[in-house]
Amino acid sequence: MNETTTLGGKRPTAGQLALAEALARGDTRPQGGIATVPSGVYTDPDHFGREKSALFDRLPQVLMPSALLPEPGMAVPHDLSGKPLLVTRDRQGKVQVFLNVCRHRGTRLVEGAEAVCAARLVCPYHAWTYRLDGALLALPRPDSFPGLDKDDYHLRELPSREAGGLIWFAPVEGAEFAHADTLGEDMAAFGAPDHFLFRRKTHSVAGNWKLVMDAFLESYHVTRLHAKTIGPFFKDGVTSGDMIGPHARSAVGRVDELDGIDLTDMTALRRRVTFAYQLLPATIIIPSPDYINVMSLWPQAVDHTLVEDFMLIPEPPATEKAREHWERSWALLDGGVFAGEDFRAAELGQQGLSTGAVPHLTLGDLEGGISRFHETVSEALRAAN
Repeated sequence: MNETTTLGGKRPTAGQLALAEALARGDTRPQGGIATVPSGVYTDPDHFGREKSALFDRLPQVLMPSALLPEPGMAVPHDLSGKPLLVTRDRQGKVQVFLNVCRHRGTRLVEGAEAVCAARLVCPYHAWTYRLDGALLALPRPDSFPGLDKDDYHLRELPSREAGGLIWFAPVEGAEFAHADTLGEDMAAFGAPDHFLFRRKTHSVAGNWKLVMDAFLESYHVTRLHAKTIGPFFKDGVTSGDMIGPHARSAVGRVDELDGIDLTDMTALRRRVTFAYQLLPATIIIPSPDYINVMSLWPQAVDHTLVEDFMLIPEPPATEKAREHWERSWALLDGGVFAGEDFRAAELGQQGLSTGAVPHLTLGDLEGGISRFHETVSEALRAAN
């Protein structure tokens, strides 16, 4: 029997199980007292520039879920990182990330932002043609390029890794993807590698990227900000958490419902516990009881962030009733909870902090995840310098 399954279905990883057991024991009271975060880290353009250079221009980060490229022979452009990227899945099913740039004269190879089925990549300018593994396959009038070695004109590839239904990339060589593999084990426990992409949307948020992250790093706000949406499903302030390298993992749930259930049965566990992942630099993963949201944040300026939200469901809707069910779930979380409440709170925070009226944010015990995240960001800044 596969170690990630039980007779009842998927089995949580050891780390996931430990968080659930801490919830069941009531071992969730945070320690540490009041902490502060300087307001300038959200409003100072120079600080934002250092973060962009040290984190987003250097560290491995999640580009998209694997479900965006479900079959061999597919490619999708991706521009939100600031680099013109092209993600492909070749005939053997391997994912690779390239610069979306023809090696002839720099023309963009694939236009748009949607995934396409493609046996090969053809430059629209001079029809230089590439395989999905990036190799130059052919070019018109090769006689006009005497001595050209096609092996020298492979598409520019960037380091990447596919693990647990997530596609990562790194902007520079020498990236370490060990944590991506560990997180991939957690995602596999949720069944993410086999999920279907139901919806994808990019939100423009007039707020600093860390204000968006902050909303998913504490449970203090859940029963208040989300009082009219998901708040009633959560018990105030009951959460457990740990770290996977620089990445945060947490669990929040209704402790009174955990008694007597098999915590090793992931299906039963997800009905009562909501896990959340906050990955450095800026990815948020929220597995709901029967679907998964993956949000990748792409900072554009100190006060502007693009958030790409993907909703993954276990299988394609087989009936109109099933489709309507998933549409309601998408509308509730993406439009109601995330856009209408979390992202809006980030925008309101940006407006207030930009006045200079608040020199620092004051964080209580239930907001310790924010403190830890800012410490992690500071460590990354120091390491880059």
